[in-house]
Amino acid sequence: MSGLRTSRTRLAGAAATVTLAALALTACDDGTGVESEGTTKPTGPTATAPASSSGASTSASSAPKAPSAPAGTSVTDPAAPTAHTPASGRPAPSGTPVTCEGSTTRTVAAPLSRPVNHLLLTVTNTGGKSCHLYGYPAVRFGEAQAVPPAIEDSRPQAVVTLGPGESGYASVNLSAADGSSTDEHTVHSLAVYFHGRSGGESVGTGAHPPLPSQGVRVDDSLAVTYWQQSLDDAVRW
Repeated sequence: MSGLRTSRTRLAGAAATVTLAALALTACDDGTGVESEGTTKPTGPTATAPASSSGASTSASSAPKAPSAPAGTSVTDPAAPTAHTPASGRPAPSGTPVTCEGSTTRTVAAPLSRPVNHLLLTVTNTGGKSCHLYGYPAVRFGEAQAVPPAIEDSRPQAVVTLGPGESGYASVNLSAADGSSTDEHTVHSLAVYFHGRSGGESVGTGAHPPLPSQGVRVDDSLAVTYWQQSLDDAVRW
């Protein structure tokens, strides 16, 4: 019987030891991080919280915005076409060109130093339409009954056309430089008439540009150039 009691006592002690061991393991799993020898339990998962919809809205609202034009101003598209302004600053001519004549032009007569014994005629278009200077100027000095001839070699290749504000030119050979001509005399007035398309008649009104106060000397070699588009061409003869 004593042997049986001893065995029971040992079994009871062994059971108590197992129970204490279990309790010890349970106590170790109480958040200290140790489950067993040599093993470390994480203190808890670290997770990144997903971005909320409110966070996304905040990000979008903080993005930089394109600058806007100040109040009262307009933004012009650089690719948009713009109205073209002529380089001269003058209005573009409108309508079909007409014939240049005294009422739509201004005529100035000025003696030239080179070539000598020459007078330069400058006709400026004062109208709103382009005009054609046909042929050559029909000039009358003083009381002359006939107009001098044109220098045929000065005939231009095309009709001279003047836009509003533009000028055309002709020169007048007043007298022979060597004094070889006759009937030299002084005149104090000048009339300039304009030819039409056919060249055989004058059109519109004439011009009466003033001459120098002392007048100009003319002789029977008197001749004129055709109307020219440029001053350089007008003074070549």
